[in-house]
Amino acid sequence: MKPGIVLARLNQLRLPSWRVSVVLVLAFFGFGLLLGNAAGSRVDYSAAAARGPVKLVLPAAAPAPSDTTAEAETEVEPPAAAEEPTPEAATPQVASSAPAATPKQSSPAQANEGGAQGKGGESGAAPGAAAAKLPAIEHVFVIMLSDEPYASVFGPESSAHYLAHTLEKRGELLARYYAVAHEQLPNGIALLSGQGPTPATAANCPTYTDLAPASAAGEGQVLGEGCVYPATVATLPGQLEVKHQTWRAYVQGIGEAGGPAACAHPALGQPDPTAAAPPSARAYATFRNPFAYFHSLIDSPTCAQDDVGLAALDADLASAKRTPSLSYIVPDRCHDASPGPCPGGGAGGLPAADELLQQLVPKILASPAYKHGGLLVITTDEAPSSGELADSSSCCAQPSFPNLPAAAAGTPALGPEGGGQVGALLLSPFVKGGVITQEQYDHFSLLRTIEDLFGLKHLGYAGAAKANSLAPSLFLAKPSG
Repeated sequence: MKPGIVLARLNQLRLPSWRVSVVLVLAFFGFGLLLGNAAGSRVDYSAAAARGPVKLVLPAAAPAPSDTTAEAETEVEPPAAAEEPTPEAATPQVASSAPAATPKQSSPAQANEGGAQGKGGESGAAPGAAAAKLPAIEHVFVIMLSDEPYASVFGPESSAHYLAHTLEKRGELLARYYAVAHEQLPNGIALLSGQGPTPATAANCPTYTDLAPASAAGEGQVLGEGCVYPATVATLPGQLEVKHQTWRAYVQGIGEAGGPAACAHPALGQPDPTAAAPPSARAYATFRNPFAYFHSLIDSPTCAQDDVGLAALDADLASAKRTPSLSYIVPDRCHDASPGPCPGGGAGGLPAADELLQQLVPKILASPAYKHGGLLVITTDEAPSSGELADSSSCCAQPSFPNLPAAAAGTPALGPEGGGQVGALLLSPFVKGGVITQEQYDHFSLLRTIEDLFGLKHLGYAGAAKANSLAPSLFLAKPSG
């Protein structure tokens, strides 16, 4: 073609409009990005995708004046790097957070008996507003395991298959439930009285001595050395007796043929041979029986009647009237999940504890007392203080206990040392099964909740300004089934 003709035709061409030009530029730009992503490296989100949602059970807000009383449970998807991941129950369900029924009320005469403000370590404050919203639970059962962390007991690799799988599907798991100290005895004392540890109780009371000088301190605490509290120190069993309620400790290994008698403990001033003995040497250990460390209990003739062997539980479960208001169940050192073999060389640890639970729990769940207003709590007194599973974390504004030595100068302020995360499983007709809550609680919280259920004043640290009861939203307004 001649050059003149080419130039003439080029002159006839027109450039596209500015709108078309913009569209073309954007199209080419987007195509380039797609090619770049295809050629570049990819981020692997498989670990984050594999994690299920963490279920948060939020406290119920004050109900508005309307016909709708239930609040929905909220699910929150954690970030990929969330701390302390918690295993989900196999079939989680939504728990109702409707305002619960009002607990039973005591007569004015009962309410005024022995309830002087501040006496015996009681908090001057009446039970909190939460007490009016908790369900009408009339019987509380506590099974206290020992010396295992949350991950071992309730984690996905737990060897306690009945507890961590079968029972967890039926109950509500408090994943962030904590012990308040290390060693078994101070946690049991905390749950019965709200008292913090002394150096002696923090060592499981190697010598059975009175606490002295037993002077009063803030928040209902008693100051001194030793481990046997004076009769002036109030306890949960004593509170129940004042309200004409009943209690019983079922301690495996006492009151049986060839074993220690009921309400067993060393003589005052004498060493306790069970304090340092491993589980393989002695099935019964006094420090696992916290009732034996209060003069108000051991000096009473009822101690031998109410601090008894585990064999007495069957007969008491036969009728709701015979079942105590508080049943505190203590497996022996062979069956409480403590690491190590049993006397005679049998296997101990979590598998042995799980076998005992398979025998005990169905009896409790089938009992008239449980079916008509019962609550069963299965927890652990402490997490290990040493080894690869050691955990000294705490929660719930735990105080620095005044009887223990202060932290050394220059020590980083990491918060009070606690007994670690142990978890707690709630089973009740008032609990929706298969639910995990991430709210934080500890042994003081459980004491406070039991006191709320029975209309009692808060003892010791259970009555502290920042102490918390179990949220009413954890419970159903009416029993299921």
